[in-house]
Amino acid sequence: MVSNPYQKYRQASVETASPTKLVLMLYEGAIKFLNQAKEGLAEKKYDIVSARLIRTQEILNELMISLDMKQGGELAANLNRLYDYMNRRLIDANIKKDREIVEEIQGMFVDLRDTWNEMMKKTGEKVIKKPPPGTYPGA
Repeated sequence: MVSNPYQKYRQASVETASPTKLVLMLYEGAIKFLNQAKEGLAEKKYDIVSARLIRTQEILNELMISLDMKQGGELAANLNRLYDYMNRRLIDANIKKDREIVEEIQGMFVDLRDTWNEMMKKTGEKVIKKPPPGTYPGA
């Protein structure tokens, strides 16, 4: 049972979110974890780096299994290939402890988030506001 009020709120947010909002939340989570991985690299805290990169890979796996390949057609297939590429690059980043790769993948997540936000605006769904400048370095 969740006792922390913030955790209860987060759990309720996830349970009541639309599928498109859930994708957006996953993108935001990945960006946050990659930011934490970059901080870990700067501080040479490789256990944190590895944990955050693995969390990001878990998000990618969730995104991949949620794709509807039948209804999504070419778009779903392209996203699947992109997510697979991002996952493989994160493995490289974790092995090499390479900040440039982390920044590359974070930039891709920022682009995906921004595109997803635009799509949600067009369909009338509530979107996540962009973070203030400097919140995601390199974004």
